[in-house]
Amino acid sequence: MNLIRKKRALNPTVTLMEIDAPLIAKKAQPGQFIILRVDEEGERIPLTIADFDREQGTVTIIFQIVGATTEKLNHKQEGDYLQDFVGPLGQPTHTEGLKKVAVVGGGVGCAIAYPVAKKLHEQGCEVHSIVGFRNEDLIILKEEFQSVSEKYVLMTDDGSAGEKGLVTDALRQFIDSGEQYDKVIAVGPLIMMKFVAALTKEFGIPTVVSMNPIMIDGTGMCGGCRLTVGGQTKFACVDGPDFDGHQVDFDEAMARAAMYKDFERRAFDAACNLFKGVDSHA
Repeated sequence: MNLIRKKRALNPTVTLMEIDAPLIAKKAQPGQFIILRVDEEGERIPLTIADFDREQGTVTIIFQIVGATTEKLNHKQEGDYLQDFVGPLGQPTHTEGLKKVAVVGGGVGCAIAYPVAKKLHEQGCEVHSIVGFRNEDLIILKEEFQSVSEKYVLMTDDGSAGEKGLVTDALRQFIDSGEQYDKVIAVGPLIMMKFVAALTKEFGIPTVVSMNPIMIDGTGMCGGCRLTVGGQTKFACVDGPDFDGHQVDFDEAMARAAMYKDFERRAFDAACNLFKGVDSHA
């Protein structure tokens, strides 16, 4: 059982929690993830480690409420406990030896991109962060990114905050202005990472993408996160979640991810109805 020390809503659909997990905090690295169960009857879900504090013994997770389990998780409060909280799992993001990196985050993927940007900054790397959201109401971790970035660009689809446009627009502007990056690290929706990788391939810039969005059980047993990388079959949870963005078959990955959308929606609706019934009797 793991204590929830802190809970904070980052926007209407995204929540931050700090979990008491000293053994995980001791070994965690950016890019890795944990597996949790909300209660004894709950399913196991993987969530990326958004931050950690080795001294306090805490691990921060940030999750979007999209399915039944994240809906149940969001009903937990500070002082409550999680049934299981296991990790760290997956391969850490490789940051050693990099002098200048563009970190590109989209939506809730910024929760994965931030600890990577933070570690790069701590290692003396020049970090240019480009983050994108649909609108102003969905922005998360703005101050956190600004604190670890020499340059920070905020993009929104509707122009309600920052600059109007896509993260690829800002990245192309940086490249066209003469910025030379050792690597681009992109984390966000599959379609966003696909186009970031397509852009950087034009310029021969090494690019890493996180395939966390397609993970399911987090151990490689379900096969749901298999993908093709350079013509070979890989599993996001055990071989990644980071891969060479120029080698990933994004179209295949997006087709597989779409298979679960209807199931997720039905499970989410059922969970919402369950909690409505509980709340009405409170």
